[in-house]
Amino acid sequence: MVEILAESKTFAPARRDQRERVYKLFKSSDRFYRTLTFASTVAILVMLGSVLVSLVIGSIPTFRTFGLDFLITETWNPVTDKYGALAPIYGTLLTSFFAMLLALPVGIGIAVFLSELCPQPLRRPVGIAIELLAGIPSIIYGLWGLFILAPFLQQHVQPALIATFAPVPILSTLFAGPPYGIGLLTAALILAIMILPFITSISRDVFETVPAVLKEAAYGIGCTHWEVITKVIIPYTRTGIAGGAMLALGRALGETMAVTFVIGNAHRISGSLLAPATTISASIANEFTEAVGDLYTSALISLGLILFVITFFVLALARLLLMRAEGK
Repeated sequence: MVEILAESKTFAPARRDQRERVYKLFKSSDRFYRTLTFASTVAILVMLGSVLVSLVIGSIPTFRTFGLDFLITETWNPVTDKYGALAPIYGTLLTSFFAMLLALPVGIGIAVFLSELCPQPLRRPVGIAIELLAGIPSIIYGLWGLFILAPFLQQHVQPALIATFAPVPILSTLFAGPPYGIGLLTAALILAIMILPFITSISRDVFETVPAVLKEAAYGIGCTHWEVITKVIIPYTRTGIAGGAMLALGRALGETMAVTFVIGNAHRISGSLLAPATTISASIANEFTEAVGDLYTSALISLGLILFVITFFVLALARLLLMRAEGK
């Protein structure tokens, strides 16, 4: 017994030392990860701030020359050094709006089918096939749109739209003019296809988070599939759906290569969806390497600044809507 007590007194300080060493090790490890994550956060903010500052500095010659008229002028003439951003802004907002209009209901519908109605053996392969669409490079979408989609629309769809809506007052303006194949409508279709996987994947994931007891209770009182989906699943997951739509809208606003191939790259505003147009990102991609002169380069940088501001306000508005939805 005496030997055991003596041995315990010998090992007690050793255990204390060991615990202190482990504690110091964990403490230093926590301090390292805290510093690393803080440095990463600061680096992101510094990069974001440096991008904004460089865009503002590059835009100064443009706004010093044209003032706020740069935002409301359609003219874009590098020969006479006259620039206005209204046509690219118009093209960016209109193509993104119609892309969301087309992709959002289709994406939610596919997500509902995959999560609620699709036979179990088909769910995984169909889901993977849709997610693979997000991994295709945008230039492939652009080439497909230029050589396959645009000729098909020019020969079969656009003439039918023009003939069908000619007698209808407002739609006759939206679907007017010669069927070029390329234009705002084709760009919106390409964008809709590109953002569809984002909406579908996120919506499907949030649909699967709905507690089974809620759906079983709804089925138990005699609700149909349609009623369960519209009265239980979608209201329960509306915040997640809005998040997916926000992500897709950000992709649509900034998409460059695919839109450049099929929009026509014309700096003008037309009431027809079939007319060639341009977007901010397409204008920058097309003309930046050919920009000669400080004012021309500054005008393109100013377009980048405008796209930055538009994206920031759209995402901020979406975030505000999400916060209000979560507060209800």
